[in-house]
Amino acid sequence: MRKIVVGAFMSLDGIMQAPGGPDEDPIGGFTFGGWAAPYFDETMTEAVGGMFARPFDLLLGRKTWDIFAAHWPYVDADDPIGPLFDRINKYVATRNPELKLGWQNSHSLGPDAVAAVRKLKAEDGPDLLTQGSTDFLKTLLASDLVDELNVSIFPLVLGKGKRLFGDAALPSKLKLVSSKVSGTGVTVNKYVRDGDIVTGSFEFETPTEAELERRRKLT
Repeated sequence: MRKIVVGAFMSLDGIMQAPGGPDEDPIGGFTFGGWAAPYFDETMTEAVGGMFARPFDLLLGRKTWDIFAAHWPYVDADDPIGPLFDRINKYVATRNPELKLGWQNSHSLGPDAVAAVRKLKAEDGPDLLTQGSTDFLKTLLASDLVDELNVSIFPLVLGKGKRLFGDAALPSKLKLVSSKVSGTGVTVNKYVRDGDIVTGSFEFETPTEAELERRRKLT
């Protein structure tokens, strides 16, 4: 069985939109494209390289596939990521059945992307790694399909833009299995699933009259 692994760059307020460049995704009037680039140092390069070091196929939303297909096949030959992304399978969620996926080893997930992903996940093979793909990632999270999250949190607030988590994310408990801080202040975190959410309470065992009155006002 394959795992679905998320790779995400995120601001402190949860925004993932256009980390790589000003023209990557200006949809919605987003003006901070390229916000991640100034924070890249050796630690960040190692973190990204480590994610790509183990076998994987890519699992992408259509817009991210468009961005990748317009970039990675054209990088210099000495860039290791370009040939790697060319070689592996790329599974694409798209609502357009007529979309031509010209980049080699690219495959449409078809009309029911969730069912197709469940089938892929049940097969033997390398992990399925997401990159970007904010809308599709929300679908995967809502469908309880994500096994691992690699989230790099950048020390900035972007205000408006596409966010990692939406209201439809399935509530779940995660375990932090590794964390490091780059020289530029980015926290690189790896989380895995850890069962259901457990709640507790800091309240008095017997509530005060003031607390009971406060609760009555909430209804």
